[in-house]
Amino acid sequence: MTNLLDELKKILPEENILVNEPMKNHTTFKVGGPADYLVMPETKEQIVECLKLDVPKFILGNGSNLIVKDGGIRGLVIKTSKLDNLELIEEDIIEAGAGCYLSVISNLAKKNSLTGFEFASGIPGTFGGAVMMNAGAYGGEMKDVVIETTYIDEDLEVKTTTEHEFSYRKSMFTNSNRVILSSKIKLAKGNYEEIDARIKELSEARRTKQPLSFPSAGSTFKRPEGYFAGKLIEDSDLKGFSIGGAQVSELHAGFVINKGGATAKDILDLIRHIQNEVKNRFGVDLETEVKIVGED
Repeated sequence: MTNLLDELKKILPEENILVNEPMKNHTTFKVGGPADYLVMPETKEQIVECLKLDVPKFILGNGSNLIVKDGGIRGLVIKTSKLDNLELIEEDIIEAGAGCYLSVISNLAKKNSLTGFEFASGIPGTFGGAVMMNAGAYGGEMKDVVIETTYIDEDLEVKTTTEHEFSYRKSMFTNSNRVILSSKIKLAKGNYEEIDARIKELSEARRTKQPLSFPSAGSTFKRPEGYFAGKLIEDSDLKGFSIGGAQVSELHAGFVINKGGATAKDILDLIRHIQNEVKNRFGVDLETEVKIVGED
């Protein structure tokens, strides 16, 4: 690993390299053991050079849909936070880097009276992760607005595509070795006051219906066909149920929260308990929406 550090110093400024970095500092759940190395490249060239290194690699956005296990991550975590370029390139098209926060993109759209991205204004993730998983909320999804993505393919070549293969919480980038660099969204001209009002309406809905005051990864489970995960969990009498520091939110049963001092094991044990209870009572398999990585 000493050799790896030497290699990383040839690629990146030393302040962009973190050693034995606790992943709880990089996930919205606030859990996770250390990554051997966590780096924050500033250019696509730096990312390509990091990807050439002969170690296990994991690409990280804002960690808002992620559980890192208590043993942490071996090898190299590449965090895209510094790829945060944002530009209105045509009157109705915005280009944003993978590390750009969705709220920042939403603000630029509003400033230019562009409608269609309001649904994403309160999602706490970065753009690359949102495109990768076709993130959505309140009736909107990335597939509705994303028209083009530039990425690094498996052969470490920079490519651009307009075909994303979007489906429910999936895209051509899901479970692949492709690394998103930036994407373009096409919106529609709208009324500033109406856009602002819609964003405020969605913000209030989130504030009153979601446990925003506790660390979580948003909706813990995908929506099972024909059902709502939160209602299944609530009807299984699990609202407020806890294991260690992990709890089924008393405000919205679709959210597992870190009520204080939770470990990743607490959260994962609670997720398995929820899945077992819902399966036993209703015969429905709940699939996690949150991604789980790392070692026990």
